[in-house]
Amino acid sequence: MPLPRMRGTALRQRLAELRGPAVPPKALDARALAALAANPGCDRRALLDGAGVDKAKLAGALGSPSAFGQSQFAFMRGNAFEARVKADGGAELLRLVHEKLDPGAEPPTAGVVPDLSAVGPEGRAARTALALREATAAGVWTLLDHPMLALDVAGSPAFLEPDAVVVHPDGGWTVVEIKSFPMLDGSADPAKVGAAARQSAVYVLALEEVAARLDPVPEVRHRVLLVCPKDFSNLPTASAVDIRKQRAVTRRQLARLTRVEDIAAALPEGTCFSPDLPTADLTTAVESVPATYAPECLSACELAFHCRDRSRTEGAVTSLGRSLRAELGGLTTVGDVLAAAHGEAGDPDDPAVAALRRAARLRAEALGAQASAVQEGVVCR
Repeated sequence: MPLPRMRGTALRQRLAELRGPAVPPKALDARALAALAANPGCDRRALLDGAGVDKAKLAGALGSPSAFGQSQFAFMRGNAFEARVKADGGAELLRLVHEKLDPGAEPPTAGVVPDLSAVGPEGRAARTALALREATAAGVWTLLDHPMLALDVAGSPAFLEPDAVVVHPDGGWTVVEIKSFPMLDGSADPAKVGAAARQSAVYVLALEEVAARLDPVPEVRHRVLLVCPKDFSNLPTASAVDIRKQRAVTRRQLARLTRVEDIAAALPEGTCFSPDLPTADLTTAVESVPATYAPECLSACELAFHCRDRSRTEGAVTSLGRSLRAELGGLTTVGDVLAAAHGEAGDPDDPAVAALRRAARLRAEALGAQASAVQEGVVCR
């Protein structure tokens, strides 16, 4: 008989036990959530993020420290640029929203910036919902500076903080993402724009949950505003980014995530991920949760080096890339692949096995032809 699902206080207590005594939870931001949605089959990341485990500290305690993150200089530069964009009550930011997304509306003169302060993330999320309802009813340009949004992720609430949300005079809501990378001649690095779009899609999904509780339901716009420095200056410029595709993908992937309480219920009694534990105990705890490693994890997860080492040790083909894994069907290890290619195992009617054997024959023929040519003196060594 399956264990009953944990709800409310029981689930929070269980997740606190997994983090370790007196270890505060690490907030799950939109960047981490977008990376989680990109790898929905990884129970390890879903559980650790849902429990609020600091994966960077965990990776360091395991002996495989994380190798990515934002430099202090970039962090300070980003904060300075954001402060400039939002100066004077967000006048420049509202002007950019009007120019790029809503030119037919009345130009903003003096936007409203409500106070969103409250106690705790739950309190701030409730205050944000109230401010959105009031701004929608007021029908004036309103800037919500660092609002707090809640999104259910695998049965556990995630609190998200976009840079800004703008309420239009017609009641529509727009997500604003402010980045410090430059926009040169009206365009920015496509990879960075894509990452910003995936983050914004998470915010849009969270906003839609807030909007669904209002009557009438306001429009959450699927074109977000990306604000960046213009060329090599510190002057802000902006571009409208359509995130409908990213929103659809993220929503589908989040729906596929196994619920956190289901993963936690399957763990051995006493499992804990506190970085203060001995390395051997911590390794056992981490390995008790299944992981799905792929090379893409190196740029998105602090535990990537640890999972990569384990994946390589096990000979898992996922360590070579998701696209290759998809092509190999039921062949899950490098050993299985080599055995199938050499005719030692595998169903000959399996398309993956047949392709591997054909590739092995072609390789053998090519090497044989090269060896013959060398012996005949046609190819110089």
